[in-house]
Amino acid sequence: MAEDEKRVTWAELFFDLVFVFAITQVSALLHEDHSWAGVGRALIAFVPPYWAWVGMSLHANRQDVDNPVDRIGIFAVGLSALFMGLALPLAYDGRGVLYGASYWAARVVLHLLVLRWQDVRFSAFAVGACLTGPMLLAGGFLDGPARTALWGSAALIDLSMPFLLRHRLSRVRFHAGHLPERFGLFLIIALGESIVAIGAPASAAAHLDAAELTAVAAAFALAAGLWWVYFAFAASAIQHALATSDRQVDTIREVLSYAHLGFLGGVIAVAVGMHDAVAHPAARLGTGVAGLLFGGCALFLAVFGYTRWRMFRLWSTTRLAASAVVLALLPHSRRDCPRWGRWGCSRCS
Repeated sequence: MAEDEKRVTWAELFFDLVFVFAITQVSALLHEDHSWAGVGRALIAFVPPYWAWVGMSLHANRQDVDNPVDRIGIFAVGLSALFMGLALPLAYDGRGVLYGASYWAARVVLHLLVLRWQDVRFSAFAVGACLTGPMLLAGGFLDGPARTALWGSAALIDLSMPFLLRHRLSRVRFHAGHLPERFGLFLIIALGESIVAIGAPASAAAHLDAAELTAVAAAFALAAGLWWVYFAFAASAIQHALATSDRQVDTIREVLSYAHLGFLGGVIAVAVGMHDAVAHPAARLGTGVAGLLFGGCALFLAVFGYTRWRMFRLWSTTRLAASAVVLALLPHSRRDCPRWGRWGCSRCS
């Protein structure tokens, strides 16, 4: 098969279904606490399932996974991710051990799959199986800030591996068509969560009036706008950059692995903000909800500007300016929370 003809397999698409649930659970975790600390904990909890997904996508890009052994491996990692999703709402309470053990299991399976074709003892896959996976499990036995600190350290180690191993990875060639498609599909999953966030509070309302329908329409227009920014402008540019770059691994590391964490984080934040905004269309936004809604949009647009610079050394002035405008509008969109003062309450809208 030609390099640019490699396509996503049906097993990979089935694998992605698990992450619909995982993203929903991350959104639920963020919905419970809109504070800066809550955002930080949600991000730390999102990195392990995201990184397991990235690892599987890289493995599937380099090898033909349309065979029984790799299919079983894909399903095993998917089951581990499903367990992570089950643990996520209480990951910082009573399900920390389940969360950590599930991530470790996913990393061990990934490492074993990779060792079948690449005899490299020190790699990002090995680090996940031998270091960060056990760190997450150990963190599950800790409480409070100690658990958060250990899990945060593990997330930073995982995210730093592509940078630390960049010289070794520079010799590896990847299929240019497959990876952009995989990351685009993951973003579609996150945008699907935003559609659920729009529809769920409206469908649960006893009566749908003009205010609620207008809020639903406005929220959908926002979700469609995020789709437009990425798929009408960024998706094809990413594929072109990956196909033509003489430093392919740099594009994968910075534009796919790192930048898409920002894209996905922005979409998840917007989805949580839209849920509360649609639930109370007549009320001014609380500080936490406004921060997620406007901050998520600004982050999404700013990451678009970053990716354009990393790929082509060109500034996306329109997207960066739009990001600044969105942030400038934030103070005028919120109301102060009567319980938590100016920083807002996690449950207020």
